[in-house]
Amino acid sequence: MSASLIQSCLLAARPKTLPAAIVPVWAGCVLAWKLSGTFDLPLALWTLIGAIAIQIATNFFNDAIDARKGADTEKRLGPVRVTASGLMSPRAVMGIATAFLGIAVVCGVLLYQARGWPILAIGIPSLFLAYGYTGGPFPLAYRGMGELFVIAFFGLIAVAGTVFIQTGQWPQEAFLLGLQIGLLSSVLISINNFRDRAEDATTGKRTLAVRFGPKVAAAVIWLEIKVAAFAGLGWLAFGKPALMIASLPVLLLGMRILWGVFTLPPGPAFNKLLALAGVQLILFAALFHLAARLA
Repeated sequence: MSASLIQSCLLAARPKTLPAAIVPVWAGCVLAWKLSGTFDLPLALWTLIGAIAIQIATNFFNDAIDARKGADTEKRLGPVRVTASGLMSPRAVMGIATAFLGIAVVCGVLLYQARGWPILAIGIPSLFLAYGYTGGPFPLAYRGMGELFVIAFFGLIAVAGTVFIQTGQWPQEAFLLGLQIGLLSSVLISINNFRDRAEDATTGKRTLAVRFGPKVAAAVIWLEIKVAAFAGLGWLAFGKPALMIASLPVLLLGMRILWGVFTLPPGPAFNKLLALAGVQLILFAALFHLAARLA
C-alpha cells in the first residue's frame, strides 16, 4: 500500500471518533469487574475489536454515501472526506467498509459461542445500522435521529451488552452507565451537526440542527452534558457514591464546551469543541475506572 493510500484510509476511518467505540467497552468491562469481581480478557478483546470494526465501517459507509448524496461539498468545515475529494473511489471505500463489517461478524460469532442468542439481538441491528446510519431507505442521520442512535447503540446497548458478555447478566447499573456514556458520545454528533448546519440545510440532510435551528441545536448539547453529569447522582441509589467522581470532567470540560457553543459562531472554531468533547468522554472513562479501582 502506498503512503497516500494509507493516509486516505486513516482519514476515512476518522480515528478521533474511535473513543465512542472504545469507551463503552472499556467502562462496561470495568463495571462488570466491579459487580462480579471477574474479568474475561478474550471476551473483552473480541468485544472491543468488534465495536471498533463497526465504528470504522460506519465511518467508511458515511464517507461514500454522503459523497453520493452530495452532502459533502467544497463548503465543508470539517476534515477532508476521501470520496468527495477524489482521494479514493466510492467502490474502494464501500469495499473497505464491508471488510470491516466482516471483521465484526467474526468477533460476533466468537461472542455468540460464549453468550448465545442475545449477541444476535445486539449484533444484527448494529451491523445493519453501520450502513443504515446514512444509507438505506431510512437513513437515520438524514432524519434527525443521529443523537438517538448514538445514545442507544454507543451508550445503552454497548455498555449493557459489554457487561452481559462479561457476566451473563443485565444489571441496572449498566443502563445508568450506558446513559451517561451515550449522552457524552452524542455530544460529538450534536457539535458536528451544529457546525455543519448551513451546509446540511442545502444538501437535504435534515439533522436536528437543520430542522429546529441554532437555538435548539445549542440547547440539545446543553441538555446532553447536563443530564450526563447529573445522572451520576444515580450511583448513590446503587450504593456506589465513589463512581460519581467520573462526572467531574463533564462538569468542568462541559462548561468550557457549552461556553463555546453559546458564544462562538458555528464554523471551524467548533472543531476545537469537538476535540474537547472527545477528551471529555475519555476522561470520564478514566476517572470511572480509577474510582471503581480505588473504592
